[in-house]
Amino acid sequence: MPKAPEAFRTISEVAVELDVPKHVLRFWEGKFSQVRPLKRGGGRRYYRPEDVELLRGIRYLLYEDKYTIKGVQRILREQGVGHVMDCWQDTASGSEHASVKDIPDVAADVAQSATEDISDDSDGHALSAKQVGQLEGLLDELSECKKLLEAEKG
Repeated sequence: MPKAPEAFRTISEVAVELDVPKHVLRFWEGKFSQVRPLKRGGGRRYYRPEDVELLRGIRYLLYEDKYTIKGVQRILREQGVGHVMDCWQDTASGSEHASVKDIPDVAADVAQSATEDISDDSDGHALSAKQVGQLEGLLDELSECKKLLEAEKG
């Protein structure tokens, strides 16, 4: 017998519903402070319907829209939980959600502005402080990805 829509779900049920492994849900819980399942005796997690919808939105942004963890964190910070909970539903009706247009791609920003922010008296190789910060952010993301890949191999 299926559960009522307002019923709490275990991590196993959510993992099956979203087609992601349980360890990914636990990982996301550490990366997205907005994901806060109830924890009962023995550390068992119970997800509210709102938690499941938020996870569904996070999954959509990561797997379908190909955002990075930091990109989804930025969307959550700038556009809120409600936006992430709803973003996956927009594709069902065939419309593109606003976050794709509203959140700039950091790598594209760096590439586009690489020559704009360099002063005329430089040797052409200097980067602005903004560009260095953006590249450091990308390096952090790539390092996280490398760690995850190594952990999957190991």
